[in-house]
Amino acid sequence: MKHTLAVLVENRPGVLTRIAGLFARRGYNIESLAVGHTEDPEISRITIVVDGDDRVIEQVTKQLHKLVEVIKLSDITQDQFVDRELVLVKVNADPNTRAEIMQIVDIFRARIVDIGRDSLIIEATGDSGKISAIETSLRPFGLREVVRTGKIAMVRGAKFKNGQG
Repeated sequence: MKHTLAVLVENRPGVLTRIAGLFARRGYNIESLAVGHTEDPEISRITIVVDGDDRVIEQVTKQLHKLVEVIKLSDITQDQFVDRELVLVKVNADPNTRAEIMQIVDIFRARIVDIGRDSLIIEATGDSGKISAIETSLRPFGLREVVRTGKIAMVRGAKFKNGQG
């Protein structure tokens, strides 16, 4: 089962390396990883998606808690949360196929962010299902490049902050 971990860490050099190294040393594969500043510039938030059973997740969270830079860690998998990913897709687009591609872009509420002579770059945000669906829909035209962020997630309701739920 995939678990989504929300981790607040001190915003210092090397923190991400230590966290990624912890996963690597124990042989756990990170499915998705996204890092960014919070409203407090001294704190960063890492959203990690890891596949594993409850025993694996318990081991991972215990090890993460041992890192001094980790301020708060929460497995939000069972909580109600909003999640998003961002994807940029460069797709082949000759004059004969552009209209069809633009229809797909509209259906997914995505947008075209660059137009080349024979290609388009499309930006889409949404949950991983939507991102996979637009990728699948554009694949027949010929995907030149796909850049996909990791999942970011925010629990509904109470604020996720150090010392609070």
